[in-house]
Amino acid sequence: MPTSPSQEPFQGPSQGPSQGSPAPAPAPDAIVVGAGPAGLLLAGDLAAAGLRVTLVERRAHTAGNLTRAFAVHARTLEVLDARGLADDLLKTGRRLTELNLFGSLALDLSRLRSRFPLVLITPQYEVERLLERRARAAGVDFRYATELLDITPHTTGVTARLRSSDGGDFDLTAPYLVGADGVRSRVRESLGLPFPGEAVITSMILSDVRLTDEPDAVLTVGGRGDSFAFMVPFGDGYYRVMGWSRHHEADESDPVELSEIQEIARTALGTDHGLHDPRFLSRFHSDERQVPSYRVGRVFLTGDAAHVHSPAGGMGMNTGIQDAANLSWKLAAVLRGRAEDELLDTYHAERHPVGAMVLRVSGTMVRVAMAHTPLQRTGRTLATRLAGTLRPLSGRAMRMISGIGISYGSGRGEHPLVGRRVPDLALAEGRLYELLRKGEYVLVASADGPVPRELPPHTVRAHWSRGSSLLVRPDGYAAWAAYEPSRRRRKQRQREG
Repeated sequence: MPTSPSQEPFQGPSQGPSQGSPAPAPAPDAIVVGAGPAGLLLAGDLAAAGLRVTLVERRAHTAGNLTRAFAVHARTLEVLDARGLADDLLKTGRRLTELNLFGSLALDLSRLRSRFPLVLITPQYEVERLLERRARAAGVDFRYATELLDITPHTTGVTARLRSSDGGDFDLTAPYLVGADGVRSRVRESLGLPFPGEAVITSMILSDVRLTDEPDAVLTVGGRGDSFAFMVPFGDGYYRVMGWSRHHEADESDPVELSEIQEIARTALGTDHGLHDPRFLSRFHSDERQVPSYRVGRVFLTGDAAHVHSPAGGMGMNTGIQDAANLSWKLAAVLRGRAEDELLDTYHAERHPVGAMVLRVSGTMVRVAMAHTPLQRTGRTLATRLAGTLRPLSGRAMRMISGIGISYGSGRGEHPLVGRRVPDLALAEGRLYELLRKGEYVLVASADGPVPRELPPHTVRAHWSRGSSLLVRPDGYAAWAAYEPSRRRRKQRQREG
């Protein structure tokens, strides 16, 4: 059983201080590398659980308006709601209740069974701002302008070799380390893990520009001919415009002219909306890659360090945040001595299939968007129209993209609700996701309803009038479920008895 942080702290292999020297600061319980959304959420969760966390970030500060993601999906908003952040984030962006794909498939997000039946269009830095504020309030030790050089796993922990901005190298050791350091993850490279996959889009243009004629839609996506384009507002007068053209393939190092993105937008959207005054122009490529294992001993990978894919569907940041929410409560339980180390194996078992699904969905969407032969385009139109008329198909697509439909499956002999996401329930003590802010399991049951034989430590009890009972994990998924027999069924059993 791991040592609880309230007991003797983990000190690693280093020797203690010499006599008369000041005592060193307690060693962290966990090191998180990377201050993107996944790293910030995970570090904040661990610190909120009373653990010592050091967050290492190579950048001297956050990226400001040089943001990658803009879409916050329903399930991610639920995750943030369980941390008291969703309502504040909603104030920063614009709500989208319908997704239009390829001009012929409209997904009505208002049908989602969630407190947040929408996509929130807001820059990634707004998400990071709220998560960083929470992490700092919880006591996370931030080490900005600090580069990870290498890691050395050993039987009792992980030692990170770090370099500060002043050039000084030092070691930091903790029982566990999490790599949330992006697609070029130094943690992944230090482990020697492969990152198999391929480039799905080359020479996509990324620009931040002003528009003379702003579009009516919050999110503008279109594809015609051999081009497609995407427009979304920052909220500060600038728009993020991404575009790709089969006729404008170039090396990523080649400079980008404003005229190039203007032409792509006109082809893909029918108008460039008066693109002008760029503050940022660049090229990038989009890969589809996934690491084979999210856990290697005492080291974990999350977010883009574990998986990358095309921007289609806007699922990248969302998947990383949900990775972190899955891992954080498990890591906290083990570090606090409430669970055995084997619980941490379920992180890979549950999240690796989700990453693979996201690669498939986003890859399919971008390949459909890139269709260029007449036959391919006709097939795209027919397929999307069919999906739009068949409600079960469009509903499944909507649930997968939003994250609402993601589940981890029940084991053999378990209740079918086990492993499934639990929506925000109205309980006698308040909303379920408000209770989840305690970071503990929540048992939902009627006064005389069935309960598990054994409950996790510090389980929060909540009451409702229904006959079914649920034990909800800290990440909002069902760990146990049971139905109370109906009155008719009880009478039938009494007669049979």
